[in-house]
Amino acid sequence: MIKRFFFKTLNKYASKWIVLSIDVLLVILSFFIAYFIRFNISFDFDFYKLLHQIPFVIVLAFTSFMFVGSYKGIIRHTGIRDAFNVFVGSTFLGLLLSILVAFNSVFVFFEDLAIPKSIIAINYLVTTFVLILSRFIFKAFYELLSTDIETVHNVLIYGAGDSGIITFSALNRDTKNSYDVIGFIDDNKSKVGKKIDRVKILSPDAITKGFIQKNDVDEVIISIQNIKPNRLLSITDKFIDLDVEVKIVPPLTKWIDGDLQANQIRQIKIEDLLDRAPIIIDNPIVQREVNHKVVLVSGAAGSIGSEISRQLCSYNCKLIVLIDQAESPLYDLQQELIQKGITNFVAIVSDVRDRFKIERIFKKYKPQRVFHAAAYKHVPLMEKSPYEAIKVNVLGTKNLADLSIGNNIERFVMVSTDKAVNPTNVMGASKRIAELYISCVSKKSKNTKFTTTRFGNVLGSNGSVIPLFKRQIENGGPLTVTHEKITRYFMTIPEACSLVLEAGTMGKGGEIYIFDMGKSVKIFEIAKRMIHLSGLKYPEDIDINITGLRPGEKLFEELLANGENTTKTYHEKIMIAKNQEIAVTHVQEKINHLSMNFSKLNNRDLVKFMKELVPEYVSNNSEFEILDKVS
Repeated sequence: MIKRFFFKTLNKYASKWIVLSIDVLLVILSFFIAYFIRFNISFDFDFYKLLHQIPFVIVLAFTSFMFVGSYKGIIRHTGIRDAFNVFVGSTFLGLLLSILVAFNSVFVFFEDLAIPKSIIAINYLVTTFVLILSRFIFKAFYELLSTDIETVHNVLIYGAGDSGIITFSALNRDTKNSYDVIGFIDDNKSKVGKKIDRVKILSPDAITKGFIQKNDVDEVIISIQNIKPNRLLSITDKFIDLDVEVKIVPPLTKWIDGDLQANQIRQIKIEDLLDRAPIIIDNPIVQREVNHKVVLVSGAAGSIGSEISRQLCSYNCKLIVLIDQAESPLYDLQQELIQKGITNFVAIVSDVRDRFKIERIFKKYKPQRVFHAAAYKHVPLMEKSPYEAIKVNVLGTKNLADLSIGNNIERFVMVSTDKAVNPTNVMGASKRIAELYISCVSKKSKNTKFTTTRFGNVLGSNGSVIPLFKRQIENGGPLTVTHEKITRYFMTIPEACSLVLEAGTMGKGGEIYIFDMGKSVKIFEIAKRMIHLSGLKYPEDIDINITGLRPGEKLFEELLANGENTTKTYHEKIMIAKNQEIAVTHVQEKINHLSMNFSKLNNRDLVKFMKELVPEYVSNNSEFEILDKVS
């Protein structure tokens, strides 16, 4: 009860007038102390003369502190700036007192004001020390009362540099949680063994299972600015094995007003562990190319399309036309943009398969740029539905491309996938045929520039493995992985969409842009890391089941097809795939023939057609493998 009373009292900001009054009382106390020090800790001085001097000291103290404003700071949050303000205030007080005494020695308007210079100097030093010390004592007292011993978190800070020290201060300032920093960890051998504010700096090798258990360490906070992904991955994996929660300090640019708060320290996310540096695109040409233009985005409600739409909204587009056949997700995107105060867009429920409706949209809104993200992308579902895969991915792309040429669209950018490279499934083959069609029309188009972007999986997209794992963890597991050795390239959705927008400004048309996506990642390892990042253990809490490859699925993806190589662009992480030669007229005639006779073909006929048009398409774990044996 007593602790609760004090904490409730302290939790209210103390009145600045109370702070000012206490400061003045401390000045009076310091004045007494100065006399005692000057006269060797004795009463061998005129006590009544000292009392007559006190009113003058009080007036000057009020004047100094009011002028400087040192009493306005919140005591519980006292920092270096507050201490400096107190120093300035006491310095100003010392100067005023010296001036007053000097003036009195000339004009003698008050005999008892003859204060020795030594008293003034000692009083200045004692006042400065007492005022600053009192603030930090009050701050420490508040932190002590606000600490709940039962909920203290024992932590290690990885990084004993400037960022680590700032993290240490942020944890000590936090009043909602109680942290006990057991030690710093640093790779720099010259720092190991030294101390920061009485906390020892440890070598990474010293952190063992026994150390963690002995010190009851709850979490490790990685506080290294601009840490390389492979190093972050290595550190995280080590502490995953030690069953310790891992958190990370955000980049300096995300600190609130340049100051780190404890609540900004966040859990490691799977995006942090891609084992590659993020691709950053900052090209002013993108702004120039879309500003004051009408831009159309197909598949605008999907993972990629919606992020393209969000990024376009950061520019000054004349109008953004959002089309998608998925009504509810499109409505959600519409409401999100409205909530942000964005008005230069229109959301239309429409299907790229409906050429008549798309043509009406082109005629009404007259877009100048088209970003084509509409596609069916789920491999197992499309393996069962080749008809739908071709209708959307091939014929839907054909509709948009043909209408773009007919309406003199300036730039057409298509979103493709690494599954189009040496495809083993219907979905990948359908996207490869779409790529081929874009290459064909690009060579014949005079006004419209066509560009294709090709990249791997995006983290958090609809149907991707990450949201699936999250749902499985929430349901108590197990996590399902198709094969223990299966690998995939990964990137974040904002990265993917930045590339798409960038591609809308580059090249003369006909190029396929690909990412240098670093190393491919084992899905099994991602599953284990996600279990740990959720605060659980594998396999004790949640297990991982191997389910076997799905129809059309392969162990690893590729970014380049047979016969393709790359050339560099101005960005070291973005390359152009140099396509193998294709028989433009033949390919275009075959796709046009498919378009006219599409409804007459069954699934087997459609897949057979795809294999003829894409010779490298070899089915894997699929009912259509028989077609490869026949051929």
